[in-house]
Order: sequence, then C-alpha cells, then structure tokens
Amino acid sequence: MPHLTARVPEAQLAGRESALITALTDAVVEVYGDWARDIVVVHLDGVPKGRWGVGGRAVDEAAPALTFGIREAALTRPGGKEIAARLVAGVTDAVARVLGEQTRAGTSVELVASPEGRTGVGGAISD
Repeated sequence: MPHLTARVPEAQLAGRESALITALTDAVVEVYGDWARDIVVVHLDGVPKGRWGVGGRAVDEAAPALTFGIREAALTRPGGKEIAARLVAGVTDAVARVLGEQTRAGTSVELVASPEGRTGVGGAISD
C-alpha cells in the first residue's frame, strides 16, 4: 500500500483537506493505474503555528514536507528511477494545485523504500 504523510502548516491546510487527499491519491493513480486507488493511504498532519522550525528558529510559513512509503521493489526494478521521478513530480504537482503554486519550490518529497518482509497489515507481514 502506498502511504503518504503530508506535513503542512495548519494555516495552509485548513479547509483544503479533502482536496489535498484527492489530489495526492490521483497523483499515485497517474503513476500506478486505477487499480491502486483503493489502497492509497494519505495522512495529513497540520502543524500548528510556532511548531515548524528552519535553521534553529520557529517559522510560520513553510513549504509542505511529504513522506511517501513504498515497497523497495517498486524502485529497484527496471524503470524504478522513472517511477520515482514520476511520483515526486506528481505529488509535488498535486500539492501546488491545491495549496498554491508558491509551495512548489520548497515542497519536499521523501521516498521511503521498505524492503520485502518489512511491512505488515492486520498483524501479518505483507507479501
């Protein structure tokens, strides 16, 4: 299951939650196909004012930070670099469409690859 966690300053996120969930899900579907829609999981973490720091000091404006959990095999197979590039671009495009183009330049996307046998659902290791 692709898992996306988006950390966004609360002021930017408020009222846009549904639109961002839909846009991020659609970005994953653009890469993997419609079969993936029902298994995409999106977590939105709204960061309250004063709780985001850059350079050792609190800032009120920050670009979103996204972590994308994905199976390692998706990135190590032939074409894996292209998949990674499409995911990063698609997720960034989704954020910019919903939260505004000004967020694009600073939006970070981290692809976290889990080796086989290191993820589970319902208390059991996933295949």
